[in-house]
Amino acid sequence: MKTRNFLFTSLLALASTVAVNAQTFDIDMLKVQPVYSAENGQGYDIVAAPKAKSNAPFFYSVKVADGNYKVTVVLGSKKKAGKTVVRAENRRLMLDEVSTRKGEFKTFSFVVNKRSPYITDKMNVKIKPREKETFIWDEKLTLEFTGAAPAVKSIKVEPAPAETTTVFLCGNSTVVDQFTEPYASWGQMITRWFGPEVAISNHAESGLTAGSFLASNRLDKVLAMMKKGDYVICEFGHNDQKEKYAGSGAWYNFSYNLKKFIDEVRKKGGNIIFVTPTQRRFFDEATHSKIQETHKDYPDAMRAVAKREDVPVIELHDMTRTFFETLGYENSKKSLVHYPANTYPKQSKALEDNTHFNPYGAYEVAKMVVMGMKQLKLPIVKYLRADWKDFSPAQPDDFKKFVWYPSVNQDVTKPDGN
Repeated sequence: MKTRNFLFTSLLALASTVAVNAQTFDIDMLKVQPVYSAENGQGYDIVAAPKAKSNAPFFYSVKVADGNYKVTVVLGSKKKAGKTVVRAENRRLMLDEVSTRKGEFKTFSFVVNKRSPYITDKMNVKIKPREKETFIWDEKLTLEFTGAAPAVKSIKVEPAPAETTTVFLCGNSTVVDQFTEPYASWGQMITRWFGPEVAISNHAESGLTAGSFLASNRLDKVLAMMKKGDYVICEFGHNDQKEKYAGSGAWYNFSYNLKKFIDEVRKKGGNIIFVTPTQRRFFDEATHSKIQETHKDYPDAMRAVAKREDVPVIELHDMTRTFFETLGYENSKKSLVHYPANTYPKQSKALEDNTHFNPYGAYEVAKMVVMGMKQLKLPIVKYLRADWKDFSPAQPDDFKKFVWYPSVNQDVTKPDGN
């Protein structure tokens, strides 16, 4: 009987090892790699594989289950100097441009969170039709290699350690991993600043309110993935203020929904943090020097719930006001989706969006969120990368010096919400 039990235990251990190994990929990019298919489970994806000596961007995908994955990339080439940017999933920035001399190699590790709509056999996330076209909810973990001269020697994808801290993001179009140029949000830029001890899992989606986030089972998905000690960060308000049904409003329905987030996250042993909504670029008509309030009572309602329930708050509402006013009436357009006609394919009219950020604006707002984390003295800030430098929205980075390589995915259709 003992022998049988030992054999059964050994088989379970072997099955567990095989399952883990099945989620591990060690890819030598100097060798010929396949084109991705669900059957082979890895390969070049989205665009054609790069040709020899090409500086064209490329994608590489691996088929993995939901979870956090440590990705280790060795960047560089024996044949050319490299300038490589690494993104994951929906243009989630993992590495700013890395320069390597000919024959020089640099190694970096980071964690990518992958998920599907599945929660249980009886429950899935209710994703929008447009989300089905993105890389967020599919079977794959997708990496994008771009820059002036992408140079990649190897890629390793393996399950992240169980102790990896996950930060779950809940919110709307100002938080979501925007899929297409020229839109971007702080949730897909904050990944740039954390080392491999922290994973960012962005569950935000354009057009959502706190209520519709809950109704589409997105918090259920977060709770299914999180462990004790993880973080849940919530930014709502932009779309909530447009709800007009009976019982809606900042002080009742919005506050009630925020309390649901608090109770459910704490029940699972998580740490919840509120983020007040980003400002809209709405300057006063007289002097064009001061941002006018457009969010009504919603920021104050969030603050009131936070105070009553002892929830830490990151004041993005105040920081983005300072940011816009520092840039000024004209230059603040450089942080948002303001582009002349014909800047992007199928764009016959000028884009003048005063809510949604472009990559520069999203990059700056992500830095504000990190500073908010530092001000709250969250333990995870000890895992900020060595090149992090403290930031003030009153002294933003020069937009003229900001470099962003547009992704192949471009669509000027405005995201849901405003």
